[in-house]
Amino acid sequence: MASGGVAISPMQNESSVCPGYMHDQPSSEAILIYVAVSGSMIPLRVLKSDSIESVKLRIQTYKGFVVKNQRLVCGGRELARSDSLVREYGVTDGNVLHLVLRLSDLQVISVRTSCGKEFTFHVERCQDVGYVKHQIARKKKGLVDLDDQEIICNGELLEDQRLITDICKNNNDAVIHLFVRKTAKIRAKPIDKNYELSIVAPQLNDKRDDEVERESGYSLETKKTLEVPRKPPNRDFFLEPVIVNSKIEMPSVLEDLVKSTYQGLARGNYPIRSAEGTGGAYFMMDASGKKYVSVFKPIDEEPMAVNNPRDLPLSVNGEGLKKGTKVGQGALREVAAYIIDHPKKGHRLISGEERGFAGVPPTMLVKCLHGGFNHPDGLTVKIGSLQMFVENYGSCEDMGPGAFPVKEVHKISVLDIRMANADRHAGNILVSKGEDGRTVLIPIDHGYCLPESFEDCTFDWLYWPQACEPYTAETIEFIKSLDAEEDIALLKFYGWVLPLECARTLRISTMLLKKGAERGLTPYVIGSIMCRETLTKESVIEEIVQEALDSLLPGTSEAAFMESVSHFMDRHLDKIAK
Repeated sequence: MASGGVAISPMQNESSVCPGYMHDQPSSEAILIYVAVSGSMIPLRVLKSDSIESVKLRIQTYKGFVVKNQRLVCGGRELARSDSLVREYGVTDGNVLHLVLRLSDLQVISVRTSCGKEFTFHVERCQDVGYVKHQIARKKKGLVDLDDQEIICNGELLEDQRLITDICKNNNDAVIHLFVRKTAKIRAKPIDKNYELSIVAPQLNDKRDDEVERESGYSLETKKTLEVPRKPPNRDFFLEPVIVNSKIEMPSVLEDLVKSTYQGLARGNYPIRSAEGTGGAYFMMDASGKKYVSVFKPIDEEPMAVNNPRDLPLSVNGEGLKKGTKVGQGALREVAAYIIDHPKKGHRLISGEERGFAGVPPTMLVKCLHGGFNHPDGLTVKIGSLQMFVENYGSCEDMGPGAFPVKEVHKISVLDIRMANADRHAGNILVSKGEDGRTVLIPIDHGYCLPESFEDCTFDWLYWPQACEPYTAETIEFIKSLDAEEDIALLKFYGWVLPLECARTLRISTMLLKKGAERGLTPYVIGSIMCRETLTKESVIEEIVQEALDSLLPGTSEAAFMESVSHFMDRHLDKIAK
């Protein structure tokens, strides 16, 4: 699935957006809001008592954007709970809702070749121009020399790595019209300190080259030779890991990740911005330019950050899209999820294993400079998370959860509960295959884990059938081995001193997971304790924390607070377990 902005013409007639909808409704209930997308503003009358789902349905009815492809943001907060009411999110008259769209998977491609052939086919938006070339070659046998073909759209020459969804953003038509022509070849031969370049310009003809040569007896290649001063390789890019502790020995998997990403940049392969999500995320290529090796997420392009490419407003108070998170800390949280996703045998530093229990892809903090990132105010070095790209067959959002192995869902639940993930939805769990051919779930996008509060904890897997199955003995043994204090110390060793509130969240969530598993509670029961039933009703874990706070005098130590939390948590869990 892909997301991106779609140009919409501003509505001149407000009533045309929702004709007849406000009849017989109290005037105090009706408000006028504005939906912003790609620089356009759409007026929309809604009721304060409308659910977010109904607002999305009306946007779908009148503008055609499917509900599941919509993400709404207002006042720096994502309106993520579909069953919550407009008034519960504090949306009032005159507010602007920023709409981020996840576009359709398929795009119609219309192709015309230089020899006059025309045809049409469908292609997934996640594919690139190189894939389109292969499809053209399969459809029309005359185009066999893929490397010799150039594809042009609206006068722009398209690189093979260019994503179809990226082209869609600059094309308002429902069909992308491409023109295919043969390219000139440039052959270089060193001569002393210079290069001799041979430019081969094939003629455009309705007949294939080999047919023309056979009939005429002449080669179609015409050569012109000139000398060009030798120029050193272009090095207007930069990439290196951020290491704040000299005692850290970088594992080979991370060294290889940086090396392969660097080699891709050195060969001139541009970062390809993903159309998913609300921030800037870039697919990085290997040296061949045919394979993704990593994903880079700059901190200054996070949602509501200064260089966010999705046109989201700047955060007024520094808070992120999710309650209890900070803009600019997403990269730290991405790295933290990998660091404390321990292998079964113990900490990654000790065991030397690459794969953790939940399977978070290898992730590290890096500095990177490249013109392909979003630089509205000039080229600058960016700091962000670099995560290994994992081959996959899509996300859990693209298929029903019934086919997922119980073990795979449980490992995701362990990670999300202990890290109090505020943004676990089916779209950020990838589906892949293990070496044995079995389905493997890969958790990604952990920029909203370890928040300062539990208010926005959401787990999509909570309502999957696997969540109602009890943990296995093997999983329970792993949960018993978890130690929040060791995790906090480990993150400090890697350079992130957890703020008190975030450290407290980790301590409490780890405590809940261990106590719940010990009592034989299922992921569904434990997860339900952490997640709110509605936007305004506090979760059980929030109630436990408040009870502990109310029982202590101001200035009480953190250790005493945690003892109080443990006491009240036991009381709640014992009632549930009976």
